[in-house]
Amino acid sequence: MTTDLTTTKRGFHFGDIRKMFGSNGTSSLRQFGILGSLIVIIALFEILTLLRNGPNGATLTSGNLINVINQYSFILILAIGMVMVIIMGHIDLSVGSVAAFTGIIVAKSMADWNLPWPAAILLGLGVGALVGAWQGFWVAYVGVPAFIVTLAGMLFFRGAQQWIGDAQTIPVPKGFQVIGTGYLPEVGLPLDFNVPTMLLALVAVAWLVFWEIRTRRQQHKMGSDSAPLWVSVVKVVLLSVVVLAAAWMFATGRPGTSFPVPGLILLALVIIYSFITRNTVFGRHIYAVGGNRQAARLSGVKDRWVDFFVMMNMSMMAALAGMIFVARSQASGPNDGTGWELDAIASVFIGGAAVAGGIGTVIGSIIGGLVMAFLNNGLALLGQGADVVSMIKGLVLLLAVGIDVWNKQQGRPSLIGFMMRRSSRQQDPATETFEPNRTYQAPPVDKTRAE
Repeated sequence: MTTDLTTTKRGFHFGDIRKMFGSNGTSSLRQFGILGSLIVIIALFEILTLLRNGPNGATLTSGNLINVINQYSFILILAIGMVMVIIMGHIDLSVGSVAAFTGIIVAKSMADWNLPWPAAILLGLGVGALVGAWQGFWVAYVGVPAFIVTLAGMLFFRGAQQWIGDAQTIPVPKGFQVIGTGYLPEVGLPLDFNVPTMLLALVAVAWLVFWEIRTRRQQHKMGSDSAPLWVSVVKVVLLSVVVLAAAWMFATGRPGTSFPVPGLILLALVIIYSFITRNTVFGRHIYAVGGNRQAARLSGVKDRWVDFFVMMNMSMMAALAGMIFVARSQASGPNDGTGWELDAIASVFIGGAAVAGGIGTVIGSIIGGLVMAFLNNGLALLGQGADVVSMIKGLVLLLAVGIDVWNKQQGRPSLIGFMMRRSSRQQDPATETFEPNRTYQAPPVDKTRAE
């Protein structure tokens, strides 16, 4: 007798849609959830601003999207560094003050010392590294909690910035302003759009296709579960449409504009730090220490070394953000950096990072930062004041973290994870292909022994 275990072709499962956005883990589901929230926020503000201001004053216009990137790129850069700090279980309250401190030093170096602007940028990054090494030393090797160290740093570097600048505004040269107000250049072609911007979008689409093919081949080689082919096709098509549509809006903006230079810097940092956190030993060590420091230490991870470099990296990112802001403002002022740390921390937590550490992604933090950016921008277009904007931002942060903490206390996944789990109702693999009318027979005893 033989056993007939022929399976039928698996049909549509709602759970396959989840695989467009990553694994089935809680972190990916939370990232998917905040991405959905971002889409809803953009759509809502597009409708409201369209009704109030007309087509030229809506959210999804070329000029407004360019403004969003220019105005909030430095916060998104801070969020990239902050997510690594929060994954480690720390917090950095000094990033706004460090950014302002670096900005005033760079501005004075060009104004008073006649330092060329490329050298001034290197000086600013060096100042950020020194500040980060100082704070990292106290956190990693002295053992002072990062909250206290960076609180002291916030007070010290804010005072130092005002002392060095004498509470005055110091202008910066036009060459330096490129990193904050520059755009991709035009080419001598008789076209109604910026060619480099569209070429950049085509490169991004090609990369999406390549990465999806590479991912499916690796999954097949390792024998792991992969999404159906149609899911991958739909995923790539949707992402490509979004990329091309956004690029077209940037490329056809007001004359003299295209994709901003701060956006290019941000894009490069997202790619670099996504690779570092996901594909390097150092990135794995960050998650290991943040998840369970004692276990990581017993496994041979040098947790103090990781603490030190994460804090130093955060200050370097703050220095870069400060220089971009000064370049955009065309001058360094005494109020630079005020409240930046709060926006950066909010972006990371809204983007899915865990309060206790060990969970968080660069992409999720960028999505969380974009939520904050479009909230600010949309409310401003609707004529709301800073008081209303601040209250709404506070409520959004409280709800994002509160829901996550409450669900964990109840032993539940995130809200979006709960919704997706209810919809998919995953079954046991052994019962998915079971046919009740079929008779299953075991092989003969002697055959079993022979095998």
